[in-house]
Amino acid sequence: MKTPPVLGRREVVAGMAAAALGGLGSAQAEPPKTPEFWKSGLADVDEAVRAVRKGEARVLARSAGQRNIHLVSYGPRVERKGTANYGSACAGLAPAAYALKDGTQRPVVFLLGPVHGGEVEGIAGLLNLLRVAESGQDSRGHKWERLAENIAQCRLLIVPSGNPDGRARFPWECSVGQKLEDYERLEMGVTADGQSFHWPGVKRLHPMRGPTVGKPGTYFNDRGINLMHDEWFAPMADETVAFLNLAREEAPDFIVSLHSRASYATVLPTAYVPRTVKAAIEQLGARLQERYAAAGLPHRQGGPKPEEDGVTFPPPSFNLASALHHTCGAVAMVYEVCMGVDDKRYPQVDHAQILDLEMLLYDELLQFAVEQRVNWAAGKK
Repeated sequence: MKTPPVLGRREVVAGMAAAALGGLGSAQAEPPKTPEFWKSGLADVDEAVRAVRKGEARVLARSAGQRNIHLVSYGPRVERKGTANYGSACAGLAPAAYALKDGTQRPVVFLLGPVHGGEVEGIAGLLNLLRVAESGQDSRGHKWERLAENIAQCRLLIVPSGNPDGRARFPWECSVGQKLEDYERLEMGVTADGQSFHWPGVKRLHPMRGPTVGKPGTYFNDRGINLMHDEWFAPMADETVAFLNLAREEAPDFIVSLHSRASYATVLPTAYVPRTVKAAIEQLGARLQERYAAAGLPHRQGGPKPEEDGVTFPPPSFNLASALHHTCGAVAMVYEVCMGVDDKRYPQVDHAQILDLEMLLYDELLQFAVEQRVNWAAGKK
């Protein structure tokens, strides 16, 4: 009997990609090589969590597929000393009744890793952030002195992977150099007759299951839930409950949900939040684009302009960022990093540039949090 060959990791990944694409598309026979500093798999998350020494690590929840959702925290917990939930406190004209924030407390920042499983860039960035928190430098050996100093001044909450189910089904370590249509097929899934789902139509069937679905994409957990668009008043996913409970208990000042896309890296506007929150997102977004320009990275001008919601039909979505704000009052936003797909319409970036984009986000966000300490006691946000 002939002994079957032992396959290396790259051969296994290539086989997974071919199987996931169902023989369609133009997937490369060999996945692109990733640098040593680029770690984005669930095993990489487990390894990074085990290596935590300066912070505290615990399992926040279990996914629909019974995979661990890890939480790593740095800095002492800030007791909110509340007497009401956030909505009731606002109705009482005193948000400080939910969390006593007087401008002197330690800032609390919550970074939620990708809730769309194929948007793996956020995992790679957060694992490098863990290295900075532990050692002062990322996995490339680049020092981030101001970032490390600000981590020490904050309460930092990191969920490296918000959707381990989807990540387990995504066969690539990254999307650099891959065809956009192949990425979308893996991320969005296919219909029963083998046609690819596309954005935004992929959101018109939720949960993603039933006779019209051939294969759900990695957008979703193992129950077909897109965690960006759960049923907020009756959550369908345990993951959603865990994220909202964490926000309610910790009362973060800033929350960022990490995503990836083909286009430019940017923070997105959050719908159905106060004008003050939208203004803070615009200010942070503008500062971030200035950092990108100074670093010679792909960039745009300014942050997202505050706009009134629902001026036109259909109205914008009340999504996970909106729900997180209304749970705890945080400046909650979505951040999209460009992922370097092989499509000349979009920025062509490599792994190091993607990591630079993400690390500059963390650097600017924590500096912003330290500078802009929330003061609800004085009626200010």
